[in-house]
Amino acid sequence: MSHRVDAGLDLEAVQRHTVRTLVVSQAVGAVGVTIGVATASLLARDISGSETMAGLAQTFQVLGTAGAAYGLARMMRRRGRRVGLVTGYLMGAAGAVLAVVAGVVDSMLVLLAGALLLGATTAVNSASRYAATDLATEEHRARALSVVVWATTIGAVAGPNLVGVGGSTARRLGIPELTGGFAIGAVVLVLAAGWVWVRLRPDPLLVAQASAGVTPTEGVEPRGRSWGRFVEVVCDVPEVGAAVVAMACAHAAMVTVMIMTPLHMEHGGAHLEVIGFVISIHVLGMFAFSPVVGWAADRFGRSSVLVTGGVVLLVSLALCGLSPEGSSWQIFTGLFLLGLGWSCATVAASTVIADRTPIDARTDVQGTSDMAMSLTAAGGGALAGVIVGSVGYPALAAFAALLAGTVVVAGRVTRRHS
Repeated sequence: MSHRVDAGLDLEAVQRHTVRTLVVSQAVGAVGVTIGVATASLLARDISGSETMAGLAQTFQVLGTAGAAYGLARMMRRRGRRVGLVTGYLMGAAGAVLAVVAGVVDSMLVLLAGALLLGATTAVNSASRYAATDLATEEHRARALSVVVWATTIGAVAGPNLVGVGGSTARRLGIPELTGGFAIGAVVLVLAAGWVWVRLRPDPLLVAQASAGVTPTEGVEPRGRSWGRFVEVVCDVPEVGAAVVAMACAHAAMVTVMIMTPLHMEHGGAHLEVIGFVISIHVLGMFAFSPVVGWAADRFGRSSVLVTGGVVLLVSLALCGLSPEGSSWQIFTGLFLLGLGWSCATVAASTVIADRTPIDARTDVQGTSDMAMSLTAAGGGALAGVIVGSVGYPALAAFAALLAGTVVVAGRVTRRHS
């Protein structure tokens, strides 16, 4: 396929248009991603009849994110950001529909299949943050990335708080109460796909490639090239490898604790609305302050913000580990700081990757690093239910603290090699 880019394009104007388009798609699409977060583990528990199995839905969603991150990155290398983002949103919509079907037919297998597809939406959100950097200058790259991350706040905070609306929607549709949020999410994700398809023109990645003299089909080789190119860049640029490790560990620490918090609170008698509110506070910490984080990364350096993120994660996990079952100030504060620490680590590490990766390997490295991040989180999520079921929620927080400590170490490595 041939792609032509007008040589007379105003790159700054294209960058502004790209960021505005991605801000809207992130805000809308995030509703579809997060509306089921507060209920996914509960739905899995009800269908499977086992609390140990409760974390599987989120685990499979993270696995879906890993596969989609890799596959969509390869698609974007050849066809640009727009086609890849739209494909991911539509896959997520199909997954949300399957989650509804799973609740209706009481099938764990269908739920897990839906979770795999729904994971593509998270991969789209991750790719969108990188799309914002395709045409950004280095001194403003972290801020461009963080603004798109921030846009997720709008939908992500609203999503968990639509649990009640999802329940009433489910009753009107005659489907199980816990599947109503997924029904709403499917519609929202289709809307996000339509917006990106219409508005993300010209494609920022194709423009960046053309500006650098790289064609989208250049170097397309048999399967496995993306992984090989990733290894090559990591070997040549050690700080990229350290940033990938930091991002993966921060994400795994966040996911493992977040997915089991609804059960920890329910055991203490917390109502569904309160659980949804705590998750929304957590998501607020993840996204709302990202512009400040991006400014700090541009102003004080990526490494400093990355180390700070690891320290904040450690504090948050201490609070979570000390929190009693049910609703408490410790769980509210801990979940908020868990999101904030994740934001610092993710924005800073992502910017290091965007800074230091050559344009011809950009999607290969970004997609493979997001895949590694998701696989690490999937492993943690798989262990989360077992740990909580066997030794309790405080032990899970202690396990996650080991991952947070790795973030601090990796952040210091990026500083030494910067």
